[in-house]
Amino acid sequence: MATLEELRKHLDDIDRQLIELIADRQHTSGEIARVKRSIGHPTRDYGREREVILGARALAESRGVPANTAEDLMRMLIRSSLATQERSSVTARGHGSGNRALLIGGAGKLGGWFVDFLASQGFQVEVSDPAGAPAGTRDVDDYRQDSLQQDFIIVATPLGQTDAVLRELAMRRPGGVIFDVGSLKSPLRGGLMALKSHGCRVTSVHPMFGPDTELLAGRHVIFVDLGHEEALAKARELFAPTMVEQVVMSLDEHDRLIAYVLGLSHALNISFFTALAESGEAAPRLAKLSSTTFDAQLDVASRVAEESPQLYYEIQALNDYGAESLEALSKAVETLRRTVLSRDAGAFTALMERGREYLEDRKTMTGRRV
Repeated sequence: MATLEELRKHLDDIDRQLIELIADRQHTSGEIARVKRSIGHPTRDYGREREVILGARALAESRGVPANTAEDLMRMLIRSSLATQERSSVTARGHGSGNRALLIGGAGKLGGWFVDFLASQGFQVEVSDPAGAPAGTRDVDDYRQDSLQQDFIIVATPLGQTDAVLRELAMRRPGGVIFDVGSLKSPLRGGLMALKSHGCRVTSVHPMFGPDTELLAGRHVIFVDLGHEEALAKARELFAPTMVEQVVMSLDEHDRLIAYVLGLSHALNISFFTALAESGEAAPRLAKLSSTTFDAQLDVASRVAEESPQLYYEIQALNDYGAESLEALSKAVETLRRTVLSRDAGAFTALMERGREYLEDRKTMTGRRV
């Protein structure tokens, strides 16, 4: 009979082999990306992914391994492979070769993401930020003193500062494509319209993902059409090598939808952790309890609580359509409260069924994402 130490050593050997196999799989994914590009094959093949997952489930069951465990592992590996292939595709396309891009606010989190993204496409990246420029980029001490001859000028400053930057750029009339990456457009309307009226090549972009995102498959980037077809096309072209889902809409439509996508979801989670925090003696006791729904909601609320209060305040307060989603939340809570207090089981069931129908439609739309 093997000793505990021998069994642990054997487990270490297995772990080492697993890492080596994952590295081999990553390398092979890079080669697959190269072959796909050479034959014009899209990066993502949903049919192939389904075959891999079903095969893994069948093999797992034959070996006494839970099928769900095998599927979770394969989905994780598929995402990793897709990220590798996507990066290879972006680098190979090289849209930015020989071109320059200025990131105003490039030392921030999202600005940093764009620095890496543009550098991978071959752009000469320049950064103007009080915090300094990241390694490998040209430091533009003050964009207001720069000649602004870049092919792209991307404004990634805090939302409260962006409109002033856009207005300053409008007065300079730079020749490159200009866009911001703000999560709201209402506060930027004046600056964006100033750029447009001064004949600048302007559009507006909203990446619907965080700066830690590696794989863009299943993610969205919203492009706000401000009437300059070339600027819109150039901005969209930056994301062409990726698997991101591109959505084009007007400025007003953007903020009306974001009032729900961001404003409502943020408000819901802020209300959730505020209710818990103000629950008095229940708070420490709740920390010792657990349920699937409570834990899942707590995880989301915890991530929201760690975000920037200033940014989240701006998303709530500066959106011209923000009151609409808050009113919808208030109305929904009041409907639920009234239904429960009146002991109206039929109305409660109707609420659940209506939600189930809505979410089933949503699930169908997103079911293809890994």
